[in-house]
Amino acid sequence: MAATSVDPLERLEAAVALATSAPSRRMLIIVNPYATTVSDRLKNLVVYALRGRYEVEAIDTDARGHATELSREAARDGYDVVVAFGGDGTVNEAANGLSGSNTPLCCLPGGRANVYCRMLGIPNDVVDATEHLLLMADDWHPTRVDVGLVNGRMFLFSAGVGLDASVVERVDAHPKLKAKYGEWYYTLTGVSTFTRRYLVHPPRLEAQVGEETISGVTAIIQNSTPYTYFGDKPVEMAEGATLTSGDLAGVVLDRARPTDIPSILGRALSDRVKVSGHRHVHAFARVTGLRISSRDERALPLQVDGDYLGDVDEAVFGVNPRGIAVVS
Repeated sequence: MAATSVDPLERLEAAVALATSAPSRRMLIIVNPYATTVSDRLKNLVVYALRGRYEVEAIDTDARGHATELSREAARDGYDVVVAFGGDGTVNEAANGLSGSNTPLCCLPGGRANVYCRMLGIPNDVVDATEHLLLMADDWHPTRVDVGLVNGRMFLFSAGVGLDASVVERVDAHPKLKAKYGEWYYTLTGVSTFTRRYLVHPPRLEAQVGEETISGVTAIIQNSTPYTYFGDKPVEMAEGATLTSGDLAGVVLDRARPTDIPSILGRALSDRVKVSGHRHVHAFARVTGLRISSRDERALPLQVDGDYLGDVDEAVFGVNPRGIAVVS
């Protein structure tokens, strides 16, 4: 006999029935209505369910940077938690608005990868995640974790200069294709970006890490692992940093040739061999700051947490230990 699917509303109502006390904590949900898996119906279901345990207000973002502004206001207004409902870019913006406050950040998965949600132990299915937040009301333990910094902007798990940022730039320019094809569109865009911009005379960068100078074409800096996900598979690049280690880790790809990229990607998805062992990758860990600059006067693309920030001549990285409160 075929299994009968359960309506999300029924699942959420069942979760609300687990409530043991009346709502007491104020929750602001910041919703990116353009995120990959977010819809009005889903948002309404989530808000309806969470109101069984929290005093909930939900606000849609309407422009880049709006989530940062809303989070900053929520911290000033005394909300007990800010929940970013969208992709990792929305979570990043919300985190930047909470910088310097004691208001904790939480998130609901609304994008494709939802890296930070998974790092915090929040399920990648939005109904499961909502149930998780409902149960969290009876097990409320905010904690503080590290954040990375680049040119004054916080990042939660990774930042990139070079090829990966160029890929993010092109993917962000086609949100419908990104939503429809997900990681496969990233893969296709990565191949085309590599052949167009990095195969011949790629932009060159120089990373100053302590007393060491590293030349290359792409640098990835991580505040924790993994770098991202391909479906359910974690993509591992840099090793050593965690959300509470107080430092950063990274890799620099020293050249861009067709023979290098497949083997590096294979290592990134492998359970046995590491990207750090590739002969054209320079890995580093346990650093609290570094500087990346252009070697050939061409501006370098920069991304944070999968969000393209623009082209820069220089990227100065640091870490803020326990720089933000989270609850999950």
